[in-house]
Amino acid sequence: MAAALALIPVAAPARAEPAVREIRIGVHPDKVRVVIEADAKLPVEAFELPDPYRIVLDLPDVDWRVDPAQGEKSTGFIEGYRFGQFAPGKSRVVFDLKRAALVDKAFHIPPRNGQPWRLVIDIKPVTAAAFAARMAKPPPAAAEPGKAAVFVPPPMPRPQGEAPKKVVVIDPGHGGVDPGTIGIHGIYEKNITLAVGLELRKVLMKRGRYQVVMTRDRDIFIRLRQRVAMARAAGADLFVSLHADSNHNRRVRGASVYTLSETSSDKEAAALAAKENKADLIAGVDLTGESNEVTNILIDLAQRETMNHSAEFARILVNQMDDTARMLRRTHRFAGFAVLKAPDVPSVLIEMGYLTNTADESQLLKPRYRAKLADSIADAVDDYFQRRAAGK
Repeated sequence: MAAALALIPVAAPARAEPAVREIRIGVHPDKVRVVIEADAKLPVEAFELPDPYRIVLDLPDVDWRVDPAQGEKSTGFIEGYRFGQFAPGKSRVVFDLKRAALVDKAFHIPPRNGQPWRLVIDIKPVTAAAFAARMAKPPPAAAEPGKAAVFVPPPMPRPQGEAPKKVVVIDPGHGGVDPGTIGIHGIYEKNITLAVGLELRKVLMKRGRYQVVMTRDRDIFIRLRQRVAMARAAGADLFVSLHADSNHNRRVRGASVYTLSETSSDKEAAALAAKENKADLIAGVDLTGESNEVTNILIDLAQRETMNHSAEFARILVNQMDDTARMLRRTHRFAGFAVLKAPDVPSVLIEMGYLTNTADESQLLKPRYRAKLADSIADAVDDYFQRRAAGK
């Protein structure tokens, strides 16, 4: 796994945070005990989430040195866990539970006898009624579960008299605590999408015609609706979301392009959209207090012009990518992806290939191929705006 991950050249700053070196889970008659070993004492905010049952631990920035594969193992009533950066200054561990359970206590054990700092979390099983009663109580104000900071870059200054540059928002899918698809050799979708996104930004910036905004430029989790909000706040003229797919049939391979439709083009498209739209749940976001924003967006989708422009760009994109990537037979597809629901921003979601297919995964691991893929996407962006300017 480490060898595969090392092939993705995503630059990262030197780490000065305390390192988490191990997460251990022990099963006891009346509880499950989680022990997190670190180089320093880690403050923690713990809370529970329903539907599905989850325990969330929010920590400061840490340097994760734990094998992610450990989190795929089921232990006691803990189905598995994942970890990563959740927001600036915050890391997160999310434990998936097989049944209702609550955090009973949390405490630290200082270093002794050669042992590091240990953060201990005791989790006890409870009835569904007891869990619901806990959820009915407001969480401590300091915890603010599920909230993450959003940085929207200000418009880039331009000389007087110069025509405004088109704003292109690049959205590398997944990130931080949400790894996305895990390839057959252990590569994470979040690393592939970020690598291609950074390459695409470089290509577009070099062409000098665009202001480029990225929803994330490092390994951090961004909520789905925040990605949409960032695009709208930046005044985006185009939104490009990058992903890599998975399939139980490892022979399936090829890229595809999606635009928004509440009626999916096929069952596979519907299933994919449903999976991607659960990214916030995967990252341990509390969705119980959501506003009517999503409902309002669905109403605004009556603005057919935006969807028509999205479909126009998708057709151009498919033609450009066809010279670079292997494409699925029905390349342009339709589904209800949450990140495509900005009512006033033409948006596409690119599935760059299947990480569950050896050939697709191998290609996406190659910097030269990712560069060619970024060039073809940039060519499509050029073509799209040229056609719009010409009134075609």
